[in-house]
Amino acid sequence: MKRRDFFSASAAAIVAAKLPHRASAQSTAGAAAETHSVGDFILGRTATGLQVGHKNAPDTVIWDTVADGNFIIAETATADIREFGTPEGSFEITDTVSASYEKPTIDAIAVEGNKAAVTGQLTGTTGSIGYKLTFEAISTTHLRFVITAEGANAASVNRIHLIVASAADEAIFGFGHQLTYFNQKGYVLPIITQEHGVGRGQPIITQAVDLMANRGGGTPFTTEAPAPHYLTSRLRSLFLENTEYSTFDMRPTDQIDIKLWSMTMTGRILYGESPLDLIETYTEYAGRMRVLPDWINNGLIIGTQGGTDVVRGKIDEANKAGIPLAGVWLQDWPGVRVTNVGKQLWWNWTLDETQYPGWKQLVADLESQGARTLIYINPFLSTENGHNSLYTEGVAKGYLVENADGTPFLNKNTNFSAALIDLSNPDTRTWIKNVIKTEMIQKAGASGWMHDFGEALPFTGKLHNGADPAIWHNRYAEEWTRVAREAIEEAGRGDDIVFFDRSGFTQSPGASTLFWLGDQIQDWSEYDGIKSVVVGLLSGGISGFSLNHSDTGGYVAFKIDVAGKEIPIIARTPELQMRWTELNAFTAVLRTHEGLVPPISAQFDTSPELLAHMARFAKVFKGLTAYRKRHVADAAARGYPLARHLFLHYPNDQNTFGLRYQYLLGPDLLVAPVVDKGATSVDVYFPKGAEWTDLWTGADAGKAGQWMKMPAPLAKPAVFLRKGAASADDILAGLRGVGVR
Repeated sequence: MKRRDFFSASAAAIVAAKLPHRASAQSTAGAAAETHSVGDFILGRTATGLQVGHKNAPDTVIWDTVADGNFIIAETATADIREFGTPEGSFEITDTVSASYEKPTIDAIAVEGNKAAVTGQLTGTTGSIGYKLTFEAISTTHLRFVITAEGANAASVNRIHLIVASAADEAIFGFGHQLTYFNQKGYVLPIITQEHGVGRGQPIITQAVDLMANRGGGTPFTTEAPAPHYLTSRLRSLFLENTEYSTFDMRPTDQIDIKLWSMTMTGRILYGESPLDLIETYTEYAGRMRVLPDWINNGLIIGTQGGTDVVRGKIDEANKAGIPLAGVWLQDWPGVRVTNVGKQLWWNWTLDETQYPGWKQLVADLESQGARTLIYINPFLSTENGHNSLYTEGVAKGYLVENADGTPFLNKNTNFSAALIDLSNPDTRTWIKNVIKTEMIQKAGASGWMHDFGEALPFTGKLHNGADPAIWHNRYAEEWTRVAREAIEEAGRGDDIVFFDRSGFTQSPGASTLFWLGDQIQDWSEYDGIKSVVVGLLSGGISGFSLNHSDTGGYVAFKIDVAGKEIPIIARTPELQMRWTELNAFTAVLRTHEGLVPPISAQFDTSPELLAHMARFAKVFKGLTAYRKRHVADAAARGYPLARHLFLHYPNDQNTFGLRYQYLLGPDLLVAPVVDKGATSVDVYFPKGAEWTDLWTGADAGKAGQWMKMPAPLAKPAVFLRKGAASADDILAGLRGVGVR
């Protein structure tokens, strides 16, 4: 009998989630009938399954199997995978399950040293197979588990489910950059690196993009940087080491169904006494981001383009307005092509000196005023004559991802296609690193760049030495980041250069220097506008993406052309530009982006009012340097996020679990940005256990454990300083020093 198990990354189901309350973690299957020590962990057998505790908290269950006992399912399946979107890089996956084995018995538990092996049988309609679930304490806080099918028929198994218990009132956080919801209870998440889409479920816009851009609208759950990792309100945390595609189904109130596309599932159960402890423990594996260089704190990074004269004009405007500069980001350094969406770049990764005459002097002049030059790269190569030297070399040397017939795989972008470099080939990695070191660092003098894309590796691609694209699809994002990290270290600039990634996976934080949250629409929506940025900062921080930021004002705009004029449909307004600036001033980096259609979008220098507003918040950003550096150091040392959800510091306050649009910068600044059009006040929740003062006036603010409506006029967003904070003097002195308090 065949069962069709359908999951579409473009049509995930949405189920309403309840806000849980804080409670001690107890097993849903009752007390353990027998227990075994596995290092510092305690493995227990219950009436229907298994549970795990820790010797430091023997009365707390940190992991247990689902109450009905059906905690492992093994399947034989074939997949239909379709890549689509404009650009391509979104995926629809349909599994056809031809055999399924479930209802595990527990026949034996054998313990030897720091390992325990649980063995038993799984039953299917065509017979039974064995399984083995091995636990190994690899440290005092990491318990690795491995699930494999055993015996006859096991060789055909290529899908594994692990179904773990979850209390109905348990909030579930993490999973990398999730941009719509912070508490994922009640949803099913695809853990696949892909284009996050345009609209992502926002009514009308998503449907329109699906029609016009080959189903590229996305859903509330599509993301460029997922991670198979969660942390719950009951301090239970688990992640997979696998890079293959997986889903986490949290729609049932009592369980989390983890499905992995592999014959072997490997993961870890974590122990920690607090949410921050669990993040520190998780990032021992995922890696921790390094300290940002001092120059990033000097002020604004202007995103601009258009050639030397235009850029110098922007710098002059900023200087006259008193805007402190950290850098200028010039994405069009390799030259510009005109496509059906506007201006895009030639992807040949060499400086276009006709676009930028006097480039070296421009870089030197910026550095003389304490600012740096940043540029752009992605893993694609232009194929068009006159801009295809790297492509031609890549074809000749076998450095490109290929189709099954050996021809280069070409990814459709807008009205052009481009080749994708094969990072599974060690020689390709050396080659592209040399391009980065020679063309970008040495010749262009770059101190950083947008490290774009990394999501589009096809599951049908042909890789070096027969590497499996199903394993490499998510891994590609990690390796694209590692290539950049290795290049800057080999160039002797590992402590000085900042590149920022949008794609990522579990171990990307250990290689990246900075992340950004992708290409938001220039609007106020929860799905793909300014609101999604706040959620992305917070969810990513749970999974080790500790230093993060966004394009100020968003990226995607829409227009129609009428009689030679560009008529805005959706475009950044001055109000949105200013509110997004206020938000980004309280993140790791303050950087602008002109957007997809610059002429219709408000820019930092569109008016005297916008210039003055940017000057104020570039100074705010600079004034927070001492405080921010202290907590950037925490990110490097412990994996703590710079922008933190309130749950991380107030885990016993159940009212924090459902918060989406306010956050902590470090432990001492509570930020509630305006994310609604026309609003001049915000509803702020002040957590139990702390008291706060208004950052701008010093007046007492709010009452612990209560929601309060707080004023938030333009240029004075709702930001609060924790009473008694040791950092208060540094924060206030820094702001006074730049003249904004």
